[in-house]
Amino acid sequence: MATAPTKPTTPVKKESSSATGMFAVLAIPICLIVGIIIFIFILGNPSHYAGGDVERGAPQDIFGTVHKGGPIVPVIMSFVLMVIVFSIERAIVIGKAAGTGNVDAFVRKITSLLNAGNIDAAVAECDKQKGSVANVIKSGLKKYREMEADDTLTIDQKTLAIQKDIEEATSLEMPMLEQNLTIIATLVSIGTLSGLLGTVVGMIGAFATLSASGAPDTSQLSANISEALINTALGITTSASSIVLYNYFTSKIDKLTYAIDETGFSIVQTFAASHAARR
Repeated sequence: MATAPTKPTTPVKKESSSATGMFAVLAIPICLIVGIIIFIFILGNPSHYAGGDVERGAPQDIFGTVHKGGPIVPVIMSFVLMVIVFSIERAIVIGKAAGTGNVDAFVRKITSLLNAGNIDAAVAECDKQKGSVANVIKSGLKKYREMEADDTLTIDQKTLAIQKDIEEATSLEMPMLEQNLTIIATLVSIGTLSGLLGTVVGMIGAFATLSASGAPDTSQLSANISEALINTALGITTSASSIVLYNYFTSKIDKLTYAIDETGFSIVQTFAASHAARR
């Protein structure tokens, strides 16, 4: 059986993908720099220590306490900033992909128009909705009209051509939504490991203090233990927030993918049913 010819799907703008990649390249070092600046100039401000002595003074508030966590703290803080920055960026991108209106309401409206055979109105709804979901559905509707005017193919070939067009449009639109999610997923592990590293460094200092003197220096010992616990707390915070946000964005993408699959199935079924009725 002859295979159905396929019309090239309109490609997604490469500028969007490259812009997303450039954002990641710039955001990561900027977050590292900002984390170091916050650690040195804000957390390490003498006003947070007794007598203004950063080296020997006791921390007077939470800022000084976190600063006492040691050199691993600014690294973990930069990871926290990355989670915040990339979460905001993904929220904006996924929000644009969903379009201007509610996705569920849009899918119901398209399905209703398809059942009524009003393809032009369905295309107009896609133009109003905008976003990746509407773009994929609009591509399928255009293929629908193209196949209606084609008398050289069988119904099975036409149906296959519509389904393939929707799949190609989906494969071009959807990957953009998952970009930078890998960074958030990576921060789940890196946050925990960095906190563990800070804990190990702090405990090494604590045991070194015990072994260096016959009578333990309680102030130095408590400082080292504090360093260990602060890094642990920051690492756990980074990992926990990364897990929650990654799962949230993944569920949003799954919802959009389901909406496309549901509407794409309706388009194919409507086309097959309308042409079967004409026989």
